[in-house]
Amino acid sequence: MGVSEATVSRVLNGKAGVSEATREAVLTALDVLGYERPTQLRGERARLVGLVLPELQNPIFPAFAEVVGGALAQQGFTPVLCTRTVGGVSEADYVDLLLQQQVSGVVFAGGLYTQSGVVHEHYLRLIDRRLPTVMVNAAADHWEFPRVSCDDTIAVEQSMAHLRALGHERIGLIVGPPDHMPSIRKLDAFRGQGGQRVEHTMHSLEGGHAAAVKLLRQQVTGIVCGSDPLALGAIRAARREGMRVPDDVSVIGYDDSALMNCVDPPLTTIRQPIEAMGRAVVELLVSQIDGAAVATGELLFEPELVVRSSTGRMGALTS
Repeated sequence: MGVSEATVSRVLNGKAGVSEATREAVLTALDVLGYERPTQLRGERARLVGLVLPELQNPIFPAFAEVVGGALAQQGFTPVLCTRTVGGVSEADYVDLLLQQQVSGVVFAGGLYTQSGVVHEHYLRLIDRRLPTVMVNAAADHWEFPRVSCDDTIAVEQSMAHLRALGHERIGLIVGPPDHMPSIRKLDAFRGQGGQRVEHTMHSLEGGHAAAVKLLRQQVTGIVCGSDPLALGAIRAARREGMRVPDDVSVIGYDDSALMNCVDPPLTTIRQPIEAMGRAVVELLVSQIDGAAVATGELLFEPELVVRSSTGRMGALTS
């Protein structure tokens, strides 16, 4: 055959870096010599679908997993939940595991593909293997996968319009890291609405608290947040600064995840239409699995502002 042992090893282990012609030649040689192909190379895909999530602490991710898992089950597929942990199994490790398990496809929500300007090799392996894949929420532009997203521009416009209708002009924005595509989109929309006061932070309650303290010391009276945990952190920060929500400062979240109507005060937030988004994700994935041509563009779903009690007319602080 004229190929090295290393090349044969890469083929047998499903690694990238081998041309399709060489891969087929190695597998054909195995068949001719009477060797049994490894399970993952027999051309049979299990009716399993990888569902890769960044975390489960933010309630929006378990909710999304429930929607997608239910829709997959109706199509006869079993979801394999893969959750990244700090210092634990990485997203790349999960991709290797899913490829070894010969899954039929993969759905990513909030993955590393949201990093602008960064190319992660494990996504290239999916392309190389032509594995049906769908990404959820604002993948970086260089990834040519089918994508399903909530419209961040409309979300920010709704939030700003609501706060301004309540008399707020000094409005701040709390979003994720500067290279995070959903945060970039929210920031662009915020700037487009004339917003100026912005804090980047990690997506956590603690991150929201730290960022909100900086904004409150700039005397903002309204805060738009990139997630519900960020908003809860902002409310905590306001209270520790001796302020009342919404009398002194109004706070808007993003997601409308579970129990946001039960926190104190009930959170005004942007609702992602996860039911519709989840169904669209599964439809795109199953179409690929069935061999249909699927566009690699982005489906944008319109969010809804849910007004509760964390926003109100401007109170003690002046504009």
